[in-house]
Amino acid sequence: MAWTLALVLVLLLAWPVGLLIWANGKIEHVDALSGTPDSGSATTYLLAGSDARGGADGIPDDGTLGARTDTIMLLTAPAHGPASLISLPRDTYVDIPGHGPAKLNAAYAYGGAPLLVTTVEKLTGLHVDHYAEVGLGGVAEIVDAVGGVTLCFGPKVDKVTFPINDPDSGLVWQAPGCRKVEGTTAVAFARMRKADREGDIGRARRQQELISAVSGKVSQKSLVLQPARQVALIDAGLGALRVDQHSTIVDLGHLALAFRAATGPGGVRGTPPIANPDYRPGGVGSTVELDPDKTPAFWKAVADGTLEPGSVGGLG
Repeated sequence: MAWTLALVLVLLLAWPVGLLIWANGKIEHVDALSGTPDSGSATTYLLAGSDARGGADGIPDDGTLGARTDTIMLLTAPAHGPASLISLPRDTYVDIPGHGPAKLNAAYAYGGAPLLVTTVEKLTGLHVDHYAEVGLGGVAEIVDAVGGVTLCFGPKVDKVTFPINDPDSGLVWQAPGCRKVEGTTAVAFARMRKADREGDIGRARRQQELISAVSGKVSQKSLVLQPARQVALIDAGLGALRVDQHSTIVDLGHLALAFRAATGPGGVRGTPPIANPDYRPGGVGSTVELDPDKTPAFWKAVADGTLEPGSVGGLG
């Protein structure tokens, strides 16, 4: 009996360590960070959802050259104050270094992760400490690995037209309400914008809803006693993930804690202040114009942790 108890104790102690070593070895790295000096105390993660990875469940091929980023978020953990998860609309009008005025997601198409990071730093004034990129097909695999998630269209929140039958994203949704969905439908839910009268703003809200739903399933205490499910989830997640050249599994753990704080009741979620969701400066089509008068103070408050918990941004 004594040796059996000793063996059980060793396994319980060694399993998390072994899992960390195994997971750390599976991480794929990419040069992404700008190398600019960091004078602030906040830790900021740039999270990108790309069609460059993720297999058959990602974005369908529509003939567009180069990879794109449908999801661009800044997760910031300040030294003091609430953590925040801020979605940057992919059509945000920006000046891309070396390329001039364009939509934000064009930065990734032009120069991959490094140019996206540089462009976001220039746009926000924040220093990006870590970068994480996940293929949208990988998101589908993660949703399936947790057994599906419940997502909702609320008539008081979502400005959408029903029934939804959007060929671009593949989303079919007959009426307002909640449904438990599998991975492919979850990705379509996060990508759809054509049936949304708020366009990118509504899509950003759904992307955050999807991530919160997945986080809620992953953080269930029952997973502690299910090593096989832990391995399956880590394998699904890391299989579609690339991080900056310096990040380790420990950094991803800090990211997860910051994300939980940002999406919890004491966190900050939303978008930057938006002046015009259909800004047409010429030459780049319809873009999203951030409010030039409000955004400098907004980004400073993000870094300083002085924003009030809850929803922020949107149209002023």
